[in-house]
Amino acid sequence: MNKRNRIKKNEEFQAVFNKGTSVANRQFVIYMLEKEDQQEMRIGLSVSRKIGKAVVRNQIKRYIRQTFIDLKNVLKQNMDYIIIARKPAAGLDYHETKKSLIHVLKIGKAFTQKI
Repeated sequence: MNKRNRIKKNEEFQAVFNKGTSVANRQFVIYMLEKEDQQEMRIGLSVSRKIGKAVVRNQIKRYIRQTFIDLKNVLKQNMDYIIIARKPAAGLDYHETKKSLIHVLKIGKAFTQKI
């Protein structure tokens, strides 16, 4: 992910939380906000210390980023996504993480075509 595709500032996180919609499953909560003037999607990640030590948290973030890279062509591009990992996400491998994220993104109707 390029730096321009990341949400880092607290104000940007708060805007998505306050104005966006949220969908969830057991492992992840995703907040989505459509932005008309934006050409590329941006993602923000939140993985709490309650989930595990730094190694586990960083691994979850890598899995999420890679999943969004893989799904880039089928996701709506003019959106901001904030992904919050829940405790059960710590026990998932990459393929389970991807499957779980696809599930929650389908609930939120974030795809441009059928997957």
